[in-house]
Amino acid sequence: MTKPITITTAPCCWGVDDVRNPHLPAWQEVLDEAKAAGFGGLELGPYGYLPLELGLVSEALNERDLKIVAGTIFDDLVSPANHDNLLRQTDEICALITQLPKPETHRGQRFAAPYLTVMDWGHEERDYAAGHSGRAIRLDSAAWQGMVENIRAIATLARDRYDVRATIHPHAGGYIEFADELERIVNDIPADLAGLCLDTGHMAYSGMDPVETLRRYWDRVDYIHFKDIDSTVFDVVMGERIRFFEACAKGVMCPIGRGSIDYAAIRDLLSELGYGGYITVEQERDPRNAGTILEDLAASRAFLRRMGFGGVGDDEAVSASAVGN
Repeated sequence: MTKPITITTAPCCWGVDDVRNPHLPAWQEVLDEAKAAGFGGLELGPYGYLPLELGLVSEALNERDLKIVAGTIFDDLVSPANHDNLLRQTDEICALITQLPKPETHRGQRFAAPYLTVMDWGHEERDYAAGHSGRAIRLDSAAWQGMVENIRAIATLARDRYDVRATIHPHAGGYIEFADELERIVNDIPADLAGLCLDTGHMAYSGMDPVETLRRYWDRVDYIHFKDIDSTVFDVVMGERIRFFEACAKGVMCPIGRGSIDYAAIRDLLSELGYGGYITVEQERDPRNAGTILEDLAASRAFLRRMGFGGVGDDEAVSASAVGN
């Protein structure tokens, strides 16, 4: 691969997924440790975690030489009653991220960062069916269309008012998780309106092959997440009635390279297809299991470096010409 790649991280590595969780670390601590771990960029995290105060956040990022590569909508995309809330979040997130220090745009990158990742979440009936396509109920046509209309509205606002590319992120435990749902949403949301943020861990968790799925939807992939799955823990939690983040608290996500995902094949695919841009390393956990965060991030970075991703992180445009060598 001859296109540059920068590896970044996200607050979920610190267990930041539900802003109501009383055990979350302070946002300044996450920024400190992201910098200490050697990253030059990270995602904003779920709405309401980092403050939406431009001056405060800009100063904190500049002090640590960090850039925000994506904001996040992680909420109920299905309910028509949530429409206004989703648009308010979109407005506030995009207004912030587009005024923060701007990430570098790499050669070959389809759309400039920061992105807006869009994920459905908040449905108990699907949360307990995460990873189980056969027992996960699907939305009926009317409910699906309501979700499509919400996503279209989010992506239109982000694009037309802020020139931010929305990327739809299939997520375990939401109503866009499995192969049939991914195919359906791609067919229902036009490419000029939104792309995809495909996540290796969520694809594998839901029964999709990451390499095959990335190849199939390559013309829609604007942004990528990397994570890995501990196959032993995965086999255990698949036999339990368990929420997705409860499985994460048990360690189903592990440092990259220690799990079941074939990163040699992913590297070869990215090399073949010429991906340029950003890849965000994630490892969801319970925030109370914080003792190994820096160690785990170091292990993920070291593995990716050995795999040929060069000087991973540091917000540099890492030349990936050595990938596959």
